[in-house]
Amino acid sequence: QVQLVESGGGLVQAGGFLRLSCAASVGTFSNDAMGWFRQAPVNAREFVAAFSLSGGRTYYADSVKGRFTISRDNAKSTVYLQMNSLKPEDTAVYYCAARRAIGGYAATRNYDHWGQGTQVTVSS
Repeated sequence: QVQLVESGGGLVQAGGFLRLSCAASVGTFSNDAMGWFRQAPVNAREFVAAFSLSGGRTYYADSVKGRFTISRDNAKSTVYLQMNSLKPEDTAVYYCAARRAIGGYAATRNYDHWGQGTQVTVSS
């Protein structure tokens, strides 16, 4: 059974930082590409960051490039999202997801499994 469990969300002031974690079941972490998405109220779920299927490349949404960093710890089957210089517009529920599609890293339809989400709130 595939499991993705996010943690690390919370309330932070603008300019602050948070690190999100996503613990994945071992089989998922070995065979799938991992990504992060977010969804603010009344908005569609949007791409934030992802690894390529090989794990050798990373991709970012323009809105977070230079501020967020996706990384992984293979020994812990965990993927992270380091979020720096946070802005109020980063407020959303953040989701970890896993896919086996080679391309289409930014499209939600290409992801097979999702975590339950963790709330990030950035106050101004």
